[in-house]
Amino acid sequence: MNYRMLGYLLGIIMLIEAALLTLPAAVALVCREPIYPFLLTMGILIALAFPLARKKPKDRRIYPKEGFAAVASAWLFMSLLGALPFVFSGAIPSYIDALFETASGFTTTGATILTDIESLPKGILFWRSLTHWIGGMGVLVFMLAIMPSEGGESMHLLRAEVTGPTKDKLVPKMRQSAMILYGIYVFLTVLETVLLLCTGMPLFDAVTNAFSTAGTGGFSVKNASIAAYASPAAEWIIAVFMLLFGVNFNLYFLILLRRFGKVFRNEELRTYLLLTLGVTAVITLNTVKSAESVGDAVRAAFFQVTSIFSTTGFATVDYEVWPMLSQSLLWLLLLFGACAGSTTGGLKLSRVLILVKNNFRELRHLLHPRSVNVVRINGEAIPESTLRSVTNYLAIYLSILTASTVLLSIGETPLLTNLTATMTCLNNVGPGFELIGPSESFAFFAPLAKLWLTLVMIVGRLEIMPLLIILSPSVWRRRR
Repeated sequence: MNYRMLGYLLGIIMLIEAALLTLPAAVALVCREPIYPFLLTMGILIALAFPLARKKPKDRRIYPKEGFAAVASAWLFMSLLGALPFVFSGAIPSYIDALFETASGFTTTGATILTDIESLPKGILFWRSLTHWIGGMGVLVFMLAIMPSEGGESMHLLRAEVTGPTKDKLVPKMRQSAMILYGIYVFLTVLETVLLLCTGMPLFDAVTNAFSTAGTGGFSVKNASIAAYASPAAEWIIAVFMLLFGVNFNLYFLILLRRFGKVFRNEELRTYLLLTLGVTAVITLNTVKSAESVGDAVRAAFFQVTSIFSTTGFATVDYEVWPMLSQSLLWLLLLFGACAGSTTGGLKLSRVLILVKNNFRELRHLLHPRSVNVVRINGEAIPESTLRSVTNYLAIYLSILTASTVLLSIGETPLLTNLTATMTCLNNVGPGFELIGPSESFAFFAPLAKLWLTLVMIVGRLEIMPLLIILSPSVWRRRR
């Protein structure tokens, strides 16, 4: 393990977090609110980061273990220190509650312990939504975009943080790939903000809602979420952008290159769009009798489908009063998640497609033992190593889901609440069912349960492996 390089990377990450805190501090200053919670946190971050980042190590090579360790450690420290403004301001007096809220923000989960969001200072609300935007694309990807590359080994950082079964650079240079990703991310965020302003939404609300949509997080500055605006136009805009942020960002790069044929042939994208439209149609038919009009039924269905499918978690209706068929379909989308390489959580459709095709391959092999069957996605053969990786991921995912549900049951909360709490935290969705429905919060959970769910959110955002890898003693004992 290259400890000096690991420490240097963590120092840089803490300096980046300190710099980002200037934004909510500026909002607090404009709104004439106390800025000391942000300044004090910035001071602590700089004090911790200076000894680590003041001098570049001579050996700046990053190997897979350093990449996984840096990513996992960075997300833990970002959450631990990012919770301080909530505590210092008194907005969330309990540090455990503040840590839960901050981790929910950075992991773009959107689960909250707050019951009166609108009572919080605007500077704190801005920081709360900004954590979604930071976590959506990934803080280490941001670091790679703004800093000179440390060499080709920096690919290990991208692979440890970007979601999906496979990770590829857009262009040969790592820094350029990161800059392209963030360029697309910023453009879509700004475009959504402008469109929301055109609906009459206040500037502060438009920016924070765009942050939450871009990160597919779901933190709102209103107690009633997006329903508080009573604006069909705003709902349609946010729903469309939730759909867009669920698309693999590599495909947007292909669109810029005008390689439309490759985009349209992408099986994951086609599945994503077909499922979105199909489930929206079924839920519309299933709920139209209780809606005021067909248009309202379509809008409500499309909004909730894109919100759950993209793991954003915004709400305009209480879907727990919908018929069981509609609720079951939302459950399915909650489990799947959208596309790999997007800002969403969940298993990712690419993994689901690989698992389904691999199951069919095994069935064919049972019928025809001597046949040679290859799993293909987008016309390309999937390596056996990737198939094993996806299968192992599902096994570990189900193990964590089961173990977490059992552990939460110690607190005597209902089984459905415990199951969906784990699912929404592991899939980074936010609201669940029963006691944690779209109009409820996680405030009732015991402190230890909140700490456990905080860890589950980080495990889900990093897609399990980085945190499991750093728990291995061999990673820390050997030099390489």
